[in-house]
Amino acid sequence: MSETESAPNPQPAQEDEVVSTFRSLKDLINFASSKSLMKGIAEMGESGMAEALPFPFLALVGQTEMKLALVLGLVNPNVGGILLVGPRGTGKTTAVRSLLELLPNVERSTCYYGCMPEDVELGGIDAICPECAQKYAAGQSLTAPDRVRLVELPLNARIEDVVGGLDERAATHERMRLRRGILAQADRNLLYIDEINLLSDEIMDAILDAAAQGIYTVRRGPVSATYRARFVLIGSMNPEEGKLRPQILDRFGLRLIVRGLSNAAERLEVYRRVQAYLNNQRAMIANYAEESQQAAAEIQEARKRLRSVSIPDELATRAIHLIQSMGIDSLRAEITWFEAARAYAAADGRTEVSQSDLSVVAPMCLRLRRSSFMTEYFKDQSGEEEEMQGLLKQLQ
Repeated sequence: MSETESAPNPQPAQEDEVVSTFRSLKDLINFASSKSLMKGIAEMGESGMAEALPFPFLALVGQTEMKLALVLGLVNPNVGGILLVGPRGTGKTTAVRSLLELLPNVERSTCYYGCMPEDVELGGIDAICPECAQKYAAGQSLTAPDRVRLVELPLNARIEDVVGGLDERAATHERMRLRRGILAQADRNLLYIDEINLLSDEIMDAILDAAAQGIYTVRRGPVSATYRARFVLIGSMNPEEGKLRPQILDRFGLRLIVRGLSNAAERLEVYRRVQAYLNNQRAMIANYAEESQQAAAEIQEARKRLRSVSIPDELATRAIHLIQSMGIDSLRAEITWFEAARAYAAADGRTEVSQSDLSVVAPMCLRLRRSSFMTEYFKDQSGEEEEMQGLLKQLQ
């Protein structure tokens, strides 16, 4: 974009006036994603610094469904994870890493062992360590607010890196202690796995088991430890490089088919924004800072509002009938669908799910859930069942 084409940098008062007109988080994201750069690329200049700052989430062009799914995952971790499927170069990894500026705050344990107040509620005072028991008895908080983090799992990770293993430094002093693995570090955070279809079965099984239970136990000889692993799992993959096992695919609540942009003007805008980002990362991020701050604040509010969002029984029943008519057997379909709709309503400032909410999130919740193998299997099995019932009637 040339300097004559770029929009003038508005005055702060004007920006406040525009931003205050946004009715919902969705409107804010759509505005920021479609606006032109406030500064020309030449005016931004070069930063002259080697930095690793993420591309602004609100500067992503197009890919509306992918951006919506990622925001819903931040609002409601119960959507069950997000899978991005598409060819290389379509912005999957960039989109996930750009979430850093939008991540909300959570209450996190200040204890090395991860003691939480709910541990006392479930297992009594003996369920937490002695130090935290003293704090709890004195009325002191066991947690502190901390920002959600993005934890990435490298493809070359070993099983010890993922679940944890013996602390080698402690072993040199003839002590036996376990160190936390990536899964424990991912507790109450986002766990991102790029090229998830290339992970070894051993590591993938450990991740899925921890994600399903929310906790996992590590045993190394006489030493064992149990860690929490409550995380939002985000995976991306290129289907050209291999498929996911069905049991892995079933663990992901939201499934996104990420295609390349078909609009030439949008592709050109992507190039302009990438060039501006490469020239000066800080200037590019500052260009979207105000909208990013407001989006992060609205995500935090939506997380609080989510507790009071409900879905009418009549609407939920009709949605379940639709799932059954599609031949989807997995109960995770309606769980994900309803949780995503609740998150969408919460982000829109409402406390009741509507038909429109279900319609918007339905494609990402219901696609890739039918199994042609199981359909044929049940069809073949039905013949045997009919024969068996006929024979049983002859015994009457």
